[in-house]
Amino acid sequence: MSRLKVVHTLEFLYENPAHASYNEVRISPLQEMDQTVLSSSITLDPPVPLRHSVDGFGTTVGEFELLQAHTKLHLRAETVVAVQRSAVFVPTMSVEEVCSRTLSSLELAEMMVQTPLTAPPSGVRQLAQDALEPEDVGASALALCQRVGEAIKYVSGVTTVHSTAADAWALGSGVCQDIAHVALGALRSVGIPARYVSGYLHPSREPEKGKAVAGEAHAWVEYFAGRWVGYDPTNLIPIGERHVVVGRGRDYRDVPPLRGVFDGEGSSRMEASVEVTLLA
Repeated sequence: MSRLKVVHTLEFLYENPAHASYNEVRISPLQEMDQTVLSSSITLDPPVPLRHSVDGFGTTVGEFELLQAHTKLHLRAETVVAVQRSAVFVPTMSVEEVCSRTLSSLELAEMMVQTPLTAPPSGVRQLAQDALEPEDVGASALALCQRVGEAIKYVSGVTTVHSTAADAWALGSGVCQDIAHVALGALRSVGIPARYVSGYLHPSREPEKGKAVAGEAHAWVEYFAGRWVGYDPTNLIPIGERHVVVGRGRDYRDVPPLRGVFDGEGSSRMEASVEVTLLA
């Protein structure tokens, strides 16, 4: 088991004063069987009330509005979470069996629909077909995610939050969000339900206890092979005790850390940082 402290800071800066802004944040880790939230807080500057709700995918959403002129908006989320993940038993299921389950489950059916961000180009569809073992969805999904991770080089700055799986595939590079979108498109193209997961990752494979480091807002995938199985195609590893789950959805657009609108002229920009500390 690991106990991690995550501090996520977001700052919105406005070119000209915003008269009002309306915002949603999805940065609070989930309470789950293998992940226990020990403490969690979000502070806002200027200070305004924060309401909490849960969206249709089970992600915690913080909602707030600022109804006075402001030139910046600062948010700091601090969470301590205990993560204890054991090896996942993946039953052997055929594609036909998974398709049958999908027909009777709205949750699975929803995670079979391609989105503009995940729609796979022909090269990705061919990669998925080549990796498919019709009698073993679990082995197929794992091999497929590994091939995607090996095919796309992690390079920051070459894509944006609006880039698609097809964009990243054409470049042969991108960030974790892009690699997850390519993997989702590939999995869904061969009949395997898959969902986008947002969260945090301690960047060190052997973290030093008590040392705060620059962490990562991260993304990976979960595929259905009789049960949901998580895999990190960017780092080519199963989901472990360095991963902290924040939210799930069909793609990035379902789980952005901050979404909002403001009343004002000019542009805005966001600055973000994540700090992760292994406490135990």
